[in-house]
Amino acid sequence: MAAKSEAASEPHFDAMLASHGIRALSRRPPTTLQVNVGKLCNQACHHCHVDAGPRRTERMTRATAERVIEVLAASRRVSALDITGGAPELNPNFAMLVERARSLGRKVIVRCNLTVTLEPGMEWLVEFYRRSTVELVCSLPCYTAENTDRQRGAGVFEKSIAALRQLNAAGFGRGELRLDLVYNPIGASIPPAQAELEAEYRDELSRNFGIVFDRLLTITNMPIARFANQLRAAGNHSAYMSLLVNHFNPATVDALMCRGLVSVGWNGRLYDCDFNQMLEIPLGGSAASTIWDVDDVCELAGARIATGSHCFGCTAGAGSSCGGAIA
Repeated sequence: MAAKSEAASEPHFDAMLASHGIRALSRRPPTTLQVNVGKLCNQACHHCHVDAGPRRTERMTRATAERVIEVLAASRRVSALDITGGAPELNPNFAMLVERARSLGRKVIVRCNLTVTLEPGMEWLVEFYRRSTVELVCSLPCYTAENTDRQRGAGVFEKSIAALRQLNAAGFGRGELRLDLVYNPIGASIPPAQAELEAEYRDELSRNFGIVFDRLLTITNMPIARFANQLRAAGNHSAYMSLLVNHFNPATVDALMCRGLVSVGWNGRLYDCDFNQMLEIPLGGSAASTIWDVDDVCELAGARIATGSHCFGCTAGAGSSCGGAIA
């Protein structure tokens, strides 16, 4: 009953757009195909919008992964395959997806939690990343052990530093291969200014651990799944939603990631973004529902994007996307 009353009291995102004279969101020709290969993860982070963890069994099959590559090959305007999870490296089709996408000449982005590289049997990962020239986007919610472990679990910071040292040694973050880090707030707040926080990260990680990286991306915690449950348990859900709504920034709308991205779920279903995928909100404005219903995802250009109150998370303050701040 609480969830129903919350939904009824939350402002409608499309109404907010209209109040600023902005049309409902529609998709441009997609340039990124983002694929969630499953919810299995070696961590169970408090903020995780995927609800991922070591006991999750959802994973993309070989047939679905091969269909993703078929569609990627036919979607010539798509320049990047963005692979996420869970820990995407734990899916048995991960290496195939990377290798096939690279053979097509597409950029491959891997969203890595860092500690997966230290798991037993995953010793091959760092060299595979290097050989495949992937771009890594790695989660590190803080440059201190206390805050990182508070969000991600005891000992995660120490392991993350060890993984970052391995990646630096392999050429990542040193001007050869791209290594971006991701910050998200520990609690119910909006990220600080990305450039200023990046300078802090750069100084602290270099001075204390000798670690270098390319960019810091600040991402807002989305009020869905595990984080939403935490907010409700603490009685903070309404306050957090009010914070996001009150900081709505119309300057973020044009660069929202859903404008140029199509999201593919572990089971092949299509969504407007990874957050809609976790909420199981179907692809907006199109009869296509799975990866088998399209040959070229650019067919989806012009379609209306499905929205909800969680979209305020991407438009608050400087905005938030898979690429960090957007305004």
